[in-house]
Amino acid sequence: MLKILIPTLALVPVTWMVPKKWLWPTVLLHSLLIATASLSWFKYITETGWTTTNNYLATDTLSTPLLVLSCWLLPLMILASQNHVSHEPLARQRLYISVLTSLQIFLILAFGATEAMMFYVMFEATLIPTLILITRWGNQAERLNAGTYFLFYTLAGSLPLLVALSLLYSSTGSLSFFIIQYLGPLQLSTLLDKLWWAGCMLAFLVKMPLYGMHLWLPKAHVEAPVAGSMILAAVLLKLGGYGMIRMLVILDPLTKELSYPFIILALWGIIMTGSICLRQTDLKSLIAYSSVSHMGLVVGGILIQTPWGFTGALILMIAHGLTSSALFCLANTNYERTHSRTMILARGLQTILPLMATWWFIMALANLALPPLPNLMGELMIISSLFNWSWSTIVLTGLGTLITAGYSLYMFLMTQRGKVPSHLLAIEPTHSREHLLITLHLLPLLLLILKPELISGWAA
Repeated sequence: MLKILIPTLALVPVTWMVPKKWLWPTVLLHSLLIATASLSWFKYITETGWTTTNNYLATDTLSTPLLVLSCWLLPLMILASQNHVSHEPLARQRLYISVLTSLQIFLILAFGATEAMMFYVMFEATLIPTLILITRWGNQAERLNAGTYFLFYTLAGSLPLLVALSLLYSSTGSLSFFIIQYLGPLQLSTLLDKLWWAGCMLAFLVKMPLYGMHLWLPKAHVEAPVAGSMILAAVLLKLGGYGMIRMLVILDPLTKELSYPFIILALWGIIMTGSICLRQTDLKSLIAYSSVSHMGLVVGGILIQTPWGFTGALILMIAHGLTSSALFCLANTNYERTHSRTMILARGLQTILPLMATWWFIMALANLALPPLPNLMGELMIISSLFNWSWSTIVLTGLGTLITAGYSLYMFLMTQRGKVPSHLLAIEPTHSREHLLITLHLLPLLLLILKPELISGWAA
């Protein structure tokens, strides 16, 4: 664990000491080396317990894919941000890279934490760099409003979790995940226990986000710079799913009673947010609402607590992280050329940028879960386990799948097909940097087709 954490910490002084000419290449190379080194965690993926352990940090088969995804995303964020940040003063460029690096440090500490209170502190610490990204490097004046929504929704949801963890510590004497998982389910029956269950779950359901608690997400995504949108969609939402899976181990008997309204909300949210996507005019907003829709499936898969549900949720979290991050990168390439997120003002780009249209097509298909991509594997496992739990869920999940296909194709057709608007005159050609960026998103997705056990073997 330290062999990844220490080089990541070293990236901050490197950012401030390297000469201006070599700033972006050096930081990119350094972060790519960290991302490559993080793949070594996969050699322990067949083991059932915790590995690479010290007293505070360890990996297991649940946290390893999420840790690798966090490390993989830093070079991609640096690649994506290079164009629009390189015009700023040098000190501000260095600060931007330092903020991204600090976010990765907090994510490694959150996913690697072996103690619930350390996980909580790092879960909250990720707020600070994300908030700085949104409010300082966002595009529009509404970024302050988006930052406020993001901060208060997440903080209001997280405070009950702090109380719940304090109560857990006073009753068990430990918050270590090593010990908690061997305590087995606690005997919970009273009304206070039910409130405690809700306190534990609320922070994660807001972070996912569950439909009804999702209003901060589209605002944050739309106003954030490209790196903010990428890390938010790819990893920060997954903190919620990871926390839910970790805590449900000890909340077991109550979850069977109390999870019904949340499962219904999650499945209804798939339909509602999918329908909102079909009416969107703003490209980034459409991708943000599609994230809420996919996370609804993940919440359903986790709350029914079957091995298939858990495994499907993990696979879908990883696959969605790579797909939605790539879609935000593509939306950013459009925005850099047309200076508009409104789809109707930037359509017909296939005739001008044919190779970029190919990337759009592949990523739109990945978003609607085309076989044999891991997106389909995750969705099928969750839909099957939900159907096994209650046959009536197939109506909602089936309809949700159809709507997802509808808005994914709508997004592709609106941005790429049709006549080029007359106001689009001097469109800059695509750069190798952008093609490399999308390739590095697509490569892990394609490799997971060949070796799906990297992200699916843990719940068996």
